[in-house]
Amino acid sequence: MEREVNEIAVGLDIGTTKIVAMVGAYNEYGKMKVLGVGKSKSLGVHRGVVNNITQTIQSIQQAIQEAEGIAGIKINDVTVGIAGQHIRSLQHSDYITRPNADAVIDEDDIEKLCNQVHKLVMLPGEEILHVLPQEYKVDGQAEIKEPVGMYGGRLEANFHVVVGQVTSIRNIGRCVKSSGLELSDVTLEPLASANAVLSQEEKEAGVALIDIGGGTTDLAIFKDGIIRHTAVIPFGGNVITEDIKEGCSIIEKQAELLKIKFGSAWPGENKDNEIVSIPGLRGREPKEITLKNLSKIIHARVVEIIEQVFLEIKNYGHESPKKKLIAGIVLTGGGSQLKHLKQLVEYITGMDTRIGYPNEHLAGNSDSETTSPMYATAVGLVMDGLVHMKKRQKVQDMQQVAATSIAEQEVSTSDEATGVKEENNQVEESQVNTKPRRNILEKWTEKFKEFLDNAE
Repeated sequence: MEREVNEIAVGLDIGTTKIVAMVGAYNEYGKMKVLGVGKSKSLGVHRGVVNNITQTIQSIQQAIQEAEGIAGIKINDVTVGIAGQHIRSLQHSDYITRPNADAVIDEDDIEKLCNQVHKLVMLPGEEILHVLPQEYKVDGQAEIKEPVGMYGGRLEANFHVVVGQVTSIRNIGRCVKSSGLELSDVTLEPLASANAVLSQEEKEAGVALIDIGGGTTDLAIFKDGIIRHTAVIPFGGNVITEDIKEGCSIIEKQAELLKIKFGSAWPGENKDNEIVSIPGLRGREPKEITLKNLSKIIHARVVEIIEQVFLEIKNYGHESPKKKLIAGIVLTGGGSQLKHLKQLVEYITGMDTRIGYPNEHLAGNSDSETTSPMYATAVGLVMDGLVHMKKRQKVQDMQQVAATSIAEQEVSTSDEATGVKEENNQVEESQVNTKPRRNILEKWTEKFKEFLDNAE
């Protein structure tokens, strides 16, 4: 089935261990169908931050070429995810006093309020990425989800502000541009994973999404359908591999294989006499490692990672009744495939846990590879790209309709000048109404694109 290129979105997940380019489109049932996946080993990224531009560009191009070959299309623009240990989030509340309390609150007021938050003074070298409104207050009336259309003089809101380092973000933009691609959108990776893995009910009930990647572990907490807390912890699957490498004195490749094949987060599961033999280097004697020792090494590091994440969940305040996370924890990302991890997380946190597969919005016939937790972020980025693309198409259609109606009216009423004036006014009003509701993220993406263009 031939698709037009403007119906297709591409997600580019620049991770520490792998770079994934995923091409997707909507099928006839409104679900997402994956048309092609390209992946390459990520060499120039450390803990979610680019530290070698040339190698990262090569890896991106390799992944994109593979995806293009499978999907049979040319990729021009991509939706990119941003993560890394430099990302932090804070809560902030702000207000505006409206000049005319008798007028209805509209989009411009909310935009004004959000722009005010964007002016917050950050540490040197930091920039605000997302300003996510939590709930509003109008003239002291609290817990308002949607203030548009209400009357009021003072509009207040609590915001969840996500902050990141300018240089790290600029480097990612640079890599994408140098790979010959356009940046269509930029999304925070924990948010993308959450879109792919969580259902709306879970977000309503309250859930913590833990995305265990190679270099970082991302956390996103939802309650009442709104994102409440985000954090990036600078530990991931790679530190576990590193520990196995040091603890067993073997090379990294073998340590990674050991972790995937025999690794377990729960040492009690292994019997004392289970032994793995690892071939020695260049004719040396093979090494013998007991699985119990291997599990103990993994267990120690995994407990550290989970406790760090649990500390963030405590910081959010999940113990208070209003902030209780009823749906518990969802684990995703490549690191979540470690055996017995779910049981360990339940044991440490005392919360219900499940492994999150990104098949929430995928078409039913997707292959098992794309529904692996490893691809959660990539699937989420493609979904984001498709949503933004739909919005853009809607706006273009509205503008076309408005333009054709103007043309028709000018032709039909060329004799009556006064009539033309009145109708033009009406059309102008309808054009004003076709201005789309752009969310903070889209505005920020536009600003960020300008910023990148200027940087060059």
